[in-house]
Amino acid sequence: MKIGNILRESRLHTKKSVKEVSDFLIKRGYKASEKTIYSWESGNSKPDIDSFMRLCELYGIKDILKTFGYREDSENELRLSIKETELIEKYRFITSYSIKGTSAIDTIIDNECTLANEIKKQKEYITKLEILSTEDHNENTKTRWINYYYRLASAGSGQILFDSPPTMRIEIPDIPQYKNVDYAVGVNGNSMEPTFLDNDTLLVEMTDSVEQGDIGIFLVDGDCYVKQRGTQELISINKECPNIPLNESARCMGKVIGTLQ
Repeated sequence: MKIGNILRESRLHTKKSVKEVSDFLIKRGYKASEKTIYSWESGNSKPDIDSFMRLCELYGIKDILKTFGYREDSENELRLSIKETELIEKYRFITSYSIKGTSAIDTIIDNECTLANEIKKQKEYITKLEILSTEDHNENTKTRWINYYYRLASAGSGQILFDSPPTMRIEIPDIPQYKNVDYAVGVNGNSMEPTFLDNDTLLVEMTDSVEQGDIGIFLVDGDCYVKQRGTQELISINKECPNIPLNESARCMGKVIGTLQ
């Protein structure tokens, strides 16, 4: 969730008016008019670190500060480590003197946070899968259960992966060639034909890297693709479809083991 949304929802939850928040900060020496508060909540600007800390205290959401690196000391006060304090001072320095300000830094942080959240969700789903698979495992039928995401691995224009819980859970044979399979996704598009067809169910091993030439599930700029890994781009087997250039946002979400027969 964006900082502006956090601040607005927290203020509404505590039933405080914008004027009350502004007065609270001004009394403590911060420049925070009602217009400034609205600007923070709409995302048009961001509060400095000190103002943000005071707002978290006002709204009773001090725990969120721990997400930003704050830890409780022996007196139950939230403090930053020396290294983290130095980073914040550098950020303040850039804000005060850099011509470009912090827009580039904010963009990088926002992108990395988005990707980290996607990976976190993925790991949470895989953990649940492992627990449920152990519970549901049937020695007699020799099958096991995995999570299935319907048509989320795009072999075309791209779709966001793991933006919601799994569509359902499916049963796969408990055989040696499937021992590393962690989850399944449906193919959406024709860019990987004839190897993979539209609507095929791909069996995927959870890994954050694959070798060049391997076929994997990749997240690029928030979109999900099933592609063959190249050196500078993700390759479409169907030559009529474009390749996807790799950039700093690219992440591997798994290696394709095969299709479910």
